[in-house]
Amino acid sequence: MPKPPSRTNKATSAAKSDSKPPVNSANEDISVEENLATATITVTAIEIPELTEEEQSDRLLLERKVERAFFEAGKALTELRDRRLYRSTHKTFEDYCRDRFGHSRRQSYLLMDAAVVFDNLMKKCDPMDHILPTNERQVRPMTKLEPHQQQEVWVKAVEQSGGKVPPARIVKNVVQQIMERTQVPNTYQLGEVCQILTKDNPELRGKGGCWGIVNHVGEFSCTVKTWDGEYTVGLQHLKSFNYLPAECEQMQVICDRINRVYSSGLEESVQKFLEMLGKLNRSYLTTLEEKLLSVLELEIRD
Repeated sequence: MPKPPSRTNKATSAAKSDSKPPVNSANEDISVEENLATATITVTAIEIPELTEEEQSDRLLLERKVERAFFEAGKALTELRDRRLYRSTHKTFEDYCRDRFGHSRRQSYLLMDAAVVFDNLMKKCDPMDHILPTNERQVRPMTKLEPHQQQEVWVKAVEQSGGKVPPARIVKNVVQQIMERTQVPNTYQLGEVCQILTKDNPELRGKGGCWGIVNHVGEFSCTVKTWDGEYTVGLQHLKSFNYLPAECEQMQVICDRINRVYSSGLEESVQKFLEMLGKLNRSYLTTLEEKLLSVLELEIRD
């Protein structure tokens, strides 16, 4: 009796009949690369229509609104303050700004000061009204200058920026140049007691109100010794207490005593007390302050 055909043979036979000769993988890679190299890529050009006159006008108007946003904010804050439109809900303008806008007192007044400068530049810089400040930081260095000096600063800053809106850094440099040019002679003397005024100078942060003893007089600055060290301060950031010579000598002694205790590295609570002494606006210590300072001096000796 004949045997049924083997399934294995059929499968093998089919596999043989369908099999292809092996292809060299290296040749295949070369073929693919050649196809890619000769492939044609079709790019469809999209025509971008030019702005119409109406669109150009709208763009300019919107750009002006963006640029002058801080100016409008400063003007609005000034009117709110001057007309006391906050009085129905708040006792003070500062509380109102904090609750309504999340502004600190400083931020609100910076915007109001900037608005005054911007308004002055718009009036006096007509030929370049298309190049005006775009944020409050560009205006901030000019707020303490006279109106004609503000114009001069802005014109020079724009020139140094190649006819573009200058960054705050360039404006600040030009302001410094003008202040040095018009600076009155340094009249401070060694040993004089002065108060430090920060005036938006981040380098003096935390030193506002501190008094110091002048121990070096430069052309445009003084080095003063305070309760926690020495600082070089521009003349615009100093205010003399106009103490008598004997009072200045007394403050020198107090400064040396405070500085020795501070240098000893006592705990933070002690440093807070010393900082308080470093912001006194009188030329003497009270009886209690003298006792506390003496106790601390005994502590560091022991």
